[in-house]
Amino acid sequence: MSFWKLGKAKRMEKEEDPRSLLKYLPLVAQSSSLAWSRSVEQELQTMSKGPNMSMVNSGEVLALHITNMRKSLSLNAADRSPNPLQGYAIFFDKKISREESAKFFGEVVPTLCGLLLQLPSLLETHYQNADHVIDGVTSGLRLLAPQEAGIVFLSQELIAALLACSFFCLFPEVDRRSKHLQSINFDDLFSFSSMGYCTKRENKIKCLLHYFERICQCMPTGFVSFERKVLPRGHSPHYVSYPESDYWAKSTIPLCSVEIHTSGAIEDQPGEALEVDFADEYFGGLTLSYDTLQEEIRFVINPELIAGMIFLPRMDANEAIEIVGVERFSRYTGYGPSFQYAGDYTDEKDSDAFKRRKTRVIAIDALPNPGSTQYKPEGLLREINKAFSGYLHQCKHQAGPTPSSAVESSRRWCMDDHEEKIGVATGNWGCGVFGGDPEVKIMLQWLAISQSGRPFMSYYTFGLQALQNVNQVVERIGLQEMNVGELWSKVVEYSAERFSRRTRLGFFSWLTSSLSATI
Repeated sequence: MSFWKLGKAKRMEKEEDPRSLLKYLPLVAQSSSLAWSRSVEQELQTMSKGPNMSMVNSGEVLALHITNMRKSLSLNAADRSPNPLQGYAIFFDKKISREESAKFFGEVVPTLCGLLLQLPSLLETHYQNADHVIDGVTSGLRLLAPQEAGIVFLSQELIAALLACSFFCLFPEVDRRSKHLQSINFDDLFSFSSMGYCTKRENKIKCLLHYFERICQCMPTGFVSFERKVLPRGHSPHYVSYPESDYWAKSTIPLCSVEIHTSGAIEDQPGEALEVDFADEYFGGLTLSYDTLQEEIRFVINPELIAGMIFLPRMDANEAIEIVGVERFSRYTGYGPSFQYAGDYTDEKDSDAFKRRKTRVIAIDALPNPGSTQYKPEGLLREINKAFSGYLHQCKHQAGPTPSSAVESSRRWCMDDHEEKIGVATGNWGCGVFGGDPEVKIMLQWLAISQSGRPFMSYYTFGLQALQNVNQVVERIGLQEMNVGELWSKVVEYSAERFSRRTRLGFFSWLTSSLSATI
């Protein structure tokens, strides 16, 4: 089957056409297939034979070969970071030991080049099988544009090949910004301006290189799905749409159970739960740059998440991104400037019927630096609805005929028959550098999780002092037998007083006082 004849025409709407992604790939379209340009193919073939044949035995020489391939692809030098050549040379020739460097150039680089030579055939196989993953649902690699609910299934092998393209900086960057897509090449990550202090960036690179070492030793055979979830703006009786404040105030849904963890991390939760990625509106945030906050750390210990940055544009306020199946490869210690790669991690999560690991990551972006506006009604509504868009499983809340195009596909790919057992593992979403109020944010998440029908919230406080009394507050709310509508009304009442400066109390103290006054 040719690349361009990839399924029934009635399924190939413009946004689902694989050709929509072609200009963002480093391959050329031939009459019936994709291929590397001849010169790039020759470079890859040479490097795949190992350093004795290619002489690629240092960061400096590797950078020269990357430059040659980019020139062959007519990639503008302006697309790259200022000092990518210097960065590759500094890292491989100065930042790591000679033994580590020799192993990487002797074993990993040749295998990655061999994998890249297979990329055209991997893509063709992918598109041939894309219509058969979920009956009636397009799941092939394409741009998942804003306000278009959709899902992409990728094999771990194809993801590895795409990430190898990123390592060699082969993706065209032109027009990505106009489509609200992140940069995907690794050149910015390797932009060391000098031999000076840059430990967290070095350790991110070490996580990614360890991933490449692992997949070169034994290629994983599973799959990963990336889903853009949309909470539709238009009202319909057949599905849940973007709620107004009245929806929350009138809810009689009981609050779900809460587990508070003062130590540990979300990714270490032992059961089946949605694991919240405290995301940037641009999926992946600063993973391929300098930062090492919660999202960036998650992306380098589970590098397959980075593949989503290729085809997932910026999220709107009523959207979330759910990823199922990513494998974890690295351990780490620290956070922010103290982040460090800490060795290999063996992921022992079971797989589902689609050969995806039972790891579910949900990316939701909070309002950055909201200040006092987070207490305004529109601020509260935006945050609770953003969380709701991620936690809600639409196909469990739909009835009647097929609704709007924004959710019709998600209704058909209802793949988890025990979704009602899957809770949410989360933490201080939108707090920290984003500046959100942790006492309000935990309540908004609890409300959204409860309203979405999830059975529990497993909350990791990361030792935040502001939440030291959260167990007592949760217990007090439980004793009052509050439902979603009643707790929402309390949050709204408090926020109005906080915004107008009628109170300076935190929500926990205010609520305790308020409940005591009603006894």
